[in-house]
Amino acid sequence: MLTHAKAMEDAAEHQAWNGRTRLIAGTIGLAAALTNFDVTSVVVVLPSIGTSLDIHVASWAWIIDAYSIAFTATLLVAGALADRFGRRRTLLMGNAGFLVTSLACGLAWNSALFLAARAAQGAAAAFLVTGGFASIATAFPAPEGRARAFGIAGVASGVAMALGPSLGGLIGSELGWRWIFLVNLPVCVLITLLVPRLVAERRDSTDKPLDLHGVAILTLALGLIIQAILEARHAPIRMAIGLAVGAGLVAWFALRQHRQSQPMLDPAIFASRSMIGVTALLMAVSVGYWAVLVYLPLFLGTAFGWTTEAAGLAMLTATLPMLVVPPFGGRLAPRLGWRRLFAAALALIAIGGAALALSALVDLVSARAFAFAGMALIGIGAAMSHPQLSGAVIALAPLETSGMASALTVIARQAGFALGALTPTTFAVTGFAWLFGAAAGAASCGMLACCLLPSTAGGSIAP
Repeated sequence: MLTHAKAMEDAAEHQAWNGRTRLIAGTIGLAAALTNFDVTSVVVVLPSIGTSLDIHVASWAWIIDAYSIAFTATLLVAGALADRFGRRRTLLMGNAGFLVTSLACGLAWNSALFLAARAAQGAAAAFLVTGGFASIATAFPAPEGRARAFGIAGVASGVAMALGPSLGGLIGSELGWRWIFLVNLPVCVLITLLVPRLVAERRDSTDKPLDLHGVAILTLALGLIIQAILEARHAPIRMAIGLAVGAGLVAWFALRQHRQSQPMLDPAIFASRSMIGVTALLMAVSVGYWAVLVYLPLFLGTAFGWTTEAAGLAMLTATLPMLVVPPFGGRLAPRLGWRRLFAAALALIAIGGAALALSALVDLVSARAFAFAGMALIGIGAAMSHPQLSGAVIALAPLETSGMASALTVIARQAGFALGALTPTTFAVTGFAWLFGAAAGAASCGMLACCLLPSTAGGSIAP
């Protein structure tokens, strides 16, 4: 009875929306923002890193994908540990790892050390993000409070995405690319100080085993698939073999999980139409927005001759909506419902991708207009859907699996973002048209997935 009473008391406390609960959501959002900043800020200094560490242009994508592969492969372990040993503990462990690996990235003196540190940073980021999102699910049990918290976390992530390219270009030009990683250190220290004071520990009693062999299979599968994509232009046969073997390993991983009495990734999470739909939407937004964001600096420099700093400033057109639009998406969700809200957001991303594709094919004057219109549209669409999709996954999953559900959220995003490894067929301007067109097509397919979602928004409201 005392335990039940204490649980009710805690729930009542967390349902109150005040300065402290906003600070809790903001602190967790700061943790998620760190991981976003280290993707978007690095994009604009890829040439500087490549030149400094003697990384060939064909391998620049690994500066991002070393992070992304390790991040994605570690999410399942992070989700399982968060549910088993504690969400706050997982968050703090990831934060400590992110601090150490950011320092290692900033001090690396050759490509091997840098890429190893970058991969380790991605693994630490998986614990940081999963622990943070799962902490939101448990710290805010009421749907209204959870939606507000995810809205604030979405705004914090949006700040990182919005400032990442511009700050990355500024820091890279004024201080050097190494400081993009070193500026993470004081933020990690701040999170270390705030989280134990604000975020209560939550964990579920479970004896679910950690399938280390399964993680190894999934990691190898992702590595093969990414490498196959990187070789698409130069070795189509190796690409086909790599994709086939990678897909086979993914199937083996899924079958292995299905056969276990207590799978690390519970297949029941995928059982409902709604979860399948929201997972497809997460991937569509990642392809339509995140993957495009990777190559926008290179496109803007190639098409218009802009410097890194100028390209970073121009990219604010695509990233600034993340600062202001998420609260409006939260207000629209209960009025329109998930289905119509996400369909509208994906339509904007699809139109924006098509405009970007046209900007790679038309004359210079028209190209600038299409490019800015396209960036604005994909930014608004992503900002409308980004935080609400995270809340939708958590709302659709059982509370006791919030850690794994959080991992699933990011896995789906990363699966789409991995397509950022696709390089244009040529570094001429027209080589980007098919890339942006493919992103628009993926967003259009995402609109169809909206039919699988419930019409209501599960209590999503504005922060």
